[in-house]
Amino acid sequence: METGFTVAQLRAAAADAVRAPSLHNTQPWRFRLRDGGIELSVDPTRRLPATDPSGWGARISCGAALFNLRLALAVAGTPATVRLRPYPTEPNVLARLVPDAPRPATPADRSLHSAIPRRLSNRAPFWPDPVPADARWRLGEAARAEQCWLELVIGTSAVNAFAEVARSAHRVLERDPDYRRERAEWIRREPAPDGVPAAAGGPQSEPQDLLPMRGFGGRDRAPGRDFEPEPLVAVLGSAGNTSTDQILAGQALQRVLLTATDAGLSVSLLSQPIEVQGAREALRLSLGRFGTPQMVMRIGYGQPGAATPRRSVDDVLDLPVVSA
Repeated sequence: METGFTVAQLRAAAADAVRAPSLHNTQPWRFRLRDGGIELSVDPTRRLPATDPSGWGARISCGAALFNLRLALAVAGTPATVRLRPYPTEPNVLARLVPDAPRPATPADRSLHSAIPRRLSNRAPFWPDPVPADARWRLGEAARAEQCWLELVIGTSAVNAFAEVARSAHRVLERDPDYRRERAEWIRREPAPDGVPAAAGGPQSEPQDLLPMRGFGGRDRAPGRDFEPEPLVAVLGSAGNTSTDQILAGQALQRVLLTATDAGLSVSLLSQPIEVQGAREALRLSLGRFGTPQMVMRIGYGQPGAATPRRSVDDVLDLPVVSA
């Protein structure tokens, strides 16, 4: 009887895990087998010192990859038990997965798993169609299933107040030359396995835009293609802000994103209000929620875009060396 995962199972699950979102599409994760368990680590060589000095973004991204990993194993009939931060002396190892009792995947797992290759960040304007109440409820339940909360910013005054916090954070970030330089380093104008292709970066920001957009070198928009005047904004939060809370939030983020994709919705991520501490605290106070905001999303219906590239699975695996 097998007591651990195999290299083949690791490869198959990692192929889905690498489809998770990450800041600037840095893909800051590595996977390995150790004593029959699959371990997920943050790759310190792919940290963003100017954009993400605390490593919050890398841990959120790895948490999203962890959710995909869990989902892939469950759909294969080999679900896992997960232990977060398993080794106090190895802080870069964020999770260890060991086999649980084999069982068939649930229909919900299969639906979310099928959404993995279709999930992408849509930085273009959305259509005016409102997000129905049942879809909003599903998104909130997705966050709760991963021990987090999702607060929808509803109403013109609330959205305008959030937009001011977001624009203020954006201005703070844009004043930092290291931040601008780091972002420019991850814009790709030629084919590459990582970074944000300029073609996928969304349209250039314009003065009338309500929400700030990170400049990834996108094209000028066509006349009449302004962003929606009252977008559906959702804030994802966790109980605390420890490294473990951030990994949990990453898993919740990915479950919300896949749930949105399964419902036919488009999502773009707005992390500027999270990256600036003062803005994050202002956002928390405005929501009146206990805990810590971890990500902001703009949700709606839109024209499907193009997926950003991913490194090959071989580039993110640390496999044991087999002696001759």
